[in-house]
Amino acid sequence: MATITKMPRGTGRARTRFVVVHPLHDLPEQKLDTSKLGAIPLGRSAKFALVVLRGYLLLMTALVVYRALELAGAFKHFGR
Repeated sequence: MATITKMPRGTGRARTRFVVVHPLHDLPEQKLDTSKLGAIPLGRSAKFALVVLRGYLLLMTALVVYRALELAGAFKHFGR
């Protein structure tokens, strides 16, 4: 993490200097406390998109199960 420090004012003008601190030598950061977070409010379009995604996943799962059962010979196809 880089921190910005000011040079001493005795030089006539203040100059900015960058000091780079290696992450292993830096102080640990305070982490986010997730227990204080609440539910995220969703808009109408986000809820609709999640419902459509759920329907799509259910349809694809049903097609995979049907194809697996068809390959296993669970269905009799007349005329074959």
